[in-house]
Amino acid sequence: MRQRVFGSARAHREIGSGHRFQWVAPVVLLAFAVALWEMLVRVRDTPRWFFPPPSAVVHEAVTSRSLLWSHTWTTLQEIIVGFSIAVLFGCAVAIAIASSALVRRSLLPIVIATQAVPIIALAPILLIWFGYGMTPKVIVVVLTCFFPIVINLVDGLRAVDVDAVNLLRSMGARRAQILRIVRVPSAVPYLFSGLRIAASVSVIGAIVGEWVGASSGLGYLMTRSAAQFQTARLFAAVA
Repeated sequence: MRQRVFGSARAHREIGSGHRFQWVAPVVLLAFAVALWEMLVRVRDTPRWFFPPPSAVVHEAVTSRSLLWSHTWTTLQEIIVGFSIAVLFGCAVAIAIASSALVRRSLLPIVIATQAVPIIALAPILLIWFGYGMTPKVIVVVLTCFFPIVINLVDGLRAVDVDAVNLLRSMGARRAQILRIVRVPSAVPYLFSGLRIAASVSVIGAIVGEWVGASSGLGYLMTRSAAQFQTARLFAAVA
């Protein structure tokens, strides 16, 4: 009994140390990379406009924190609004596709075909139509997030237990009831997977939209800093 207790305690300690190592190793590696970066830039006397050391990037981030936060807030607004619209619109389209064979045959190929058009090619057109305001960037974010949400949710709504669906149909359940009782609960993991992908690409969509044309935002700050050879500020904006 005592050996079993000690063995269990030892196993817990080993698991705890393993979890700590998972965090320590990346932090140590990152610190080493930053230190090496700083040393190489200073030893080789690299011009700061070409490749600034980490200390210069940190100094620029601190001294320009109000400017960085202002542009960051603009980009965050575009991401939040665009992501929210993409979630609502994507869920509605996915439910329609999964609920009707006619809608699936007519709409799903169009949704897939739209992904063949690069978003960066549409950004200038949106800029002409909607100007330099927030609207074209939001549309770019919506288009970027829409596809992963729709595809993952459609897969989840269709990956249901056929026996459960047939049982509900035999009990007289309507299509909306089957959707609410069986399809939606089974699709939740797929939805969260699509949301995770969409959240990551939403940042890319907002930045790309700002690169093409904007008067504020992190993408605008990056292009302006690059044009003025303010490389430390460019690195701070990227970070």
